[in-house]
Amino acid sequence: MKTDMFSSLKVIHGAARSTALSVAASMVLAAALGTPVSTFAATPAASAKTSKHAKAGKKPAAATKVSGKAVKAGSKGAVAKAAAADDDAPRASVKRKRVTYTSNGRHHSVVRRVAYEPRQPTVGQAFGLHETPDALMLRSSVAYVVDQNTGESLFDKNSRAVVPIASITKLMTAMVVLDSKEPMTDQLEVTDEDRDYEKNTGSRLSVGSVLSREDMLHIALMASENRAAAALSRYYPGGRPAFLAAMNAKARQLGMTDTHFENPTGLTSQNVSSARDLVKMVNAAYQYPLIRRFSTDRSYEVYTGKRTLAYNSTNALVRNPTWEIGLQKTGFINEAGECLVMQANIHGRPMVLVLLDSSGKYSRFADATRLRTWLDNGGDQARITSADAGGPGT
Repeated sequence: MKTDMFSSLKVIHGAARSTALSVAASMVLAAALGTPVSTFAATPAASAKTSKHAKAGKKPAAATKVSGKAVKAGSKGAVAKAAAADDDAPRASVKRKRVTYTSNGRHHSVVRRVAYEPRQPTVGQAFGLHETPDALMLRSSVAYVVDQNTGESLFDKNSRAVVPIASITKLMTAMVVLDSKEPMTDQLEVTDEDRDYEKNTGSRLSVGSVLSREDMLHIALMASENRAAAALSRYYPGGRPAFLAAMNAKARQLGMTDTHFENPTGLTSQNVSSARDLVKMVNAAYQYPLIRRFSTDRSYEVYTGKRTLAYNSTNALVRNPTWEIGLQKTGFINEAGECLVMQANIHGRPMVLVLLDSSGKYSRFADATRLRTWLDNGGDQARITSADAGGPGT
């Protein structure tokens, strides 16, 4: 009887001791994981801890799986989020992140601070274009305003600088598509060839989606749909290589000597131009009624053969009744910053505005408003910066 009781007490004591050790180990591990860790590098100490856990037999498969997800989310996910963020100040941001780990078969979670590195500088920032002063204190490193009728330069800031132009490219893409005279009712299918393998951007047009050439052009201009632009180039007579050749030939025809295109979407820093060249491109695109209508549309729905998608304009100003916009296109990649070109009537006077390499998601629209206010107030002498006064630019 006493022996049985002693054995039971011994078992209970052993279980209690095991539970206490498990709780203590969990607290130590939680404290260790609570330390701020850079998401862009794995330390040797962390690797050593992982090895110890694996050797201790604490569910190595589950631990490895959780660790792999954390690393993947930490490196690629953090970089993508940092690149897409509206970085009004060039400093690293800090975000809290919940991490799950496994210990003794039990799941635990801890919130730790994750440091994000600031976005890499744009080409304009790297070349010091943002340091060029202007009286309006614009956030764009390149700004150019021209009277569309006379060609008179009204505002000039680094207009000769050659920089990446991102999705402003799609204005040239649209012109080449329309110049081909291919039927706008033709059905085009999105394939793997239309996916972005350079920037790894996503798209609402899944592979297998089928749209007419007109619908593809509409959402490429209005909503900057990249796979639509890619599909349009692939269905060009002679394929995408012939399409790119036609884009560069069109640029030469328009006298755009600072311009070169490497793809139809703008998702590459190799698509470059200057503000002066882009005025020529806007003037040429303005001659196409479909480009004017599609680029200034506020919203549009398409049926892909699978589902209906509703798209909205990427330009907030087209929904502003105080603006009279005849043509517009936005653009963004990390190397180019936020970009915007527009044809707009200001005081009944047709103008072409070019804003490139703006810092901050909405600053290009704010800069356009500052320029319009300046023009409304009569403006003053044209601002020619040192980078434009006889220099070749960047």
